[in-house]
Amino acid sequence: MDIQRPRGTRDFLFDEMRLRKHVESTLRRIFEAYGYQEIKTPLFEDLALFTMKSGDGIMGQIYHFQDKGGRDLALRPELTAPVARLYINELQKKSKPIKMYYYGSCFRYERPQKGRWRQFWQLGCELIGGKSPESEAEIIAMAAHCLEELGLEDFEIHIGNLGIIRGILDETGVSKEQQDKIMAIVDKGELEELKSILKEFKIDSNTNNILIRLVDMNGHREIIKKVYELINHNKSASKALIELEELLEILEAFGFSKYTVNMGIARGLDYYSGAVFEIYVHSLGAQKQISGGGTYNLIELFGGEQVESTGFAFGFDRLVECVKKCGIQKPQNKTLDVFVAPISKDMKLNAFKIAQALRKYNIKTDVDLVGRKLKKILSQADSLGARYVILVGERDFEEGKITLKDMKSHEQELVDILEIITFFKGKIPIGCPNEKVVLETSNSLKDIKKNLR
Repeated sequence: MDIQRPRGTRDFLFDEMRLRKHVESTLRRIFEAYGYQEIKTPLFEDLALFTMKSGDGIMGQIYHFQDKGGRDLALRPELTAPVARLYINELQKKSKPIKMYYYGSCFRYERPQKGRWRQFWQLGCELIGGKSPESEAEIIAMAAHCLEELGLEDFEIHIGNLGIIRGILDETGVSKEQQDKIMAIVDKGELEELKSILKEFKIDSNTNNILIRLVDMNGHREIIKKVYELINHNKSASKALIELEELLEILEAFGFSKYTVNMGIARGLDYYSGAVFEIYVHSLGAQKQISGGGTYNLIELFGGEQVESTGFAFGFDRLVECVKKCGIQKPQNKTLDVFVAPISKDMKLNAFKIAQALRKYNIKTDVDLVGRKLKKILSQADSLGARYVILVGERDFEEGKITLKDMKSHEQELVDILEIITFFKGKIPIGCPNEKVVLETSNSLKDIKKNLR
């Protein structure tokens, strides 16, 4: 019986996982440097959590089912709604702002194609109860910091504020339902479709012209003045523009100025309420967007308090693809530091004891488990990228010594069993084992030498 993996899913082998772990650990390190703490939510949630946010139209895009108790559940299609639910359940009374980040897989039932999978990963964050535009600026700066730390250069961060377009539409008396349809079209960047729907909704010609001109405006900070000249008659839109300008000023104080002001960013979701941004990497072609986020009011929708939140998520799979395409130096193909090889069957148990002592000291160690001959042992150690091989031979061992072979220089030297850890210090990363482990390792090596036959 030939069982294949489900359509729209992937297997990740060693090299791919090494790269993904490198990207993941880099982002985790940056997030935590900004004071974010990790959370984890269930893979499946109450179906209503997602339909309440996105409407029943999302049903065709998600994996939903009934459990044995007849409860309607769904595999999570994204992570913002679960984070909002977690906040309402667990964190409403905690002092604010609350900084949290998450990493996990999501599921959407859609036609698999390049850059789109039915199981995919997101790594993102939420800042709940922070003040705008300070929170927005820090989050955008952090996103840029992550990409710079990964070595990416071909990225653009486009920033806008939904309050500008919504302020214009509010003044014209456009209903919220109509506004949401207009914003969805703006988000798609379909100018002709936008003209058509503005005509359909009977938007007056002056407002029509302002919107068409506005969504096509992008540049650096200098376009703020041009936008103001276009919308200064509208108090609400002008206020949103001032907030956007303040965001840019703070963002530059955070050390990032390579942004693009883009009045055509709408994010297409009605719970976004203020600043929004998207990140593009053009080398990915049609799937160039790797992240998006902004300020939103989602918690109130789920019955929680009215609290402003800012967040974003990286499309983790696309981000990994970026690192590949941009030719960035990948993590070394190294899975261990030391390979322990018993030269004879009689030395097998002693080899295991030495290997375990090294592992307790956080030294990446493998040991021969299948009784290979020396030539094949060295070949296996080389294929695994081991820097050193410990040869446990009977004659040397009776004298309390082992042979250490440097796989890079091919030099060998006899080392006292009690000096193994000292030998490796400064040569390979050992980490910081606790005092108990240090003592246990030392005693283990002493016992090995003490019990020599």
